[in-house]
Amino acid sequence: MCVAFDTRASILQGEGWPNHMPVYELSDEVVFPPVDQAEEGLLAVGGDLRPERLLRAYVEGIFPWPHEGFPLLWFSPDPRFVLRAEELHVGRSLRKVLRSERFTVRMDTAFDRVIRACARARDTRGSGTWITADMIEAYMELHRLGFAHSVEAWRNGSLAGGLYGVCVGGCFTGESMFALQSDASKVAFVWLVGQCRRWRIDLIDCQTESEHMRRFGAQPMPRSEFVRALEHSNRLTTHRGAWRFDRDLDVCE
Repeated sequence: MCVAFDTRASILQGEGWPNHMPVYELSDEVVFPPVDQAEEGLLAVGGDLRPERLLRAYVEGIFPWPHEGFPLLWFSPDPRFVLRAEELHVGRSLRKVLRSERFTVRMDTAFDRVIRACARARDTRGSGTWITADMIEAYMELHRLGFAHSVEAWRNGSLAGGLYGVCVGGCFTGESMFALQSDASKVAFVWLVGQCRRWRIDLIDCQTESEHMRRFGAQPMPRSEFVRALEHSNRLTTHRGAWRFDRDLDVCE
């Protein structure tokens, strides 16, 4: 049987990776190995960032995570870090910020600025960024196709923070966020989850664990459970196109 990836080969070498860790190498066909074959979250290398491949990856619980000096890497971590939209926790201090209406929050009005700001924010931390020029181009194309979205917090006409991610079916995968002003990205995230609840987008995939998302209620989920949840999510119609908040949405309720 012909498959679109080579049998496992030891092709990764370098600091931070186990010596001779075997991974799959992708070919030009848009198909991935089973996610339960991932070791330490790393499933495959190679391939490209065509929309067809990216969307197939998200459907199967896989995402690209470039690392400098290596081929394009594809991950499916176990456990996954996931927030159920109905279980969002908003702390008292953040609720005060939301009620103050300090920020105006919009969706899909500045995707290009948001993804580039996320790249700059990560790069200025001194560890480089995985949001490379190729990634920016690829996700801009997903945005044009109606699958990638930005949520922006504005203050006095200036972009103060925000986030971007990809939605397929009933799952929104958050890719990155940034804040130029305190609480800006948090406010954007709360508004995003509020709208997701309206649209029956129940899974908010945070990919890997972070204390930031844990405060919102995200929890580790075994990969096998996450894949089952995705199977249900993928049966739902994707809310595709330019996103806008419902006029009557109130996240302070």
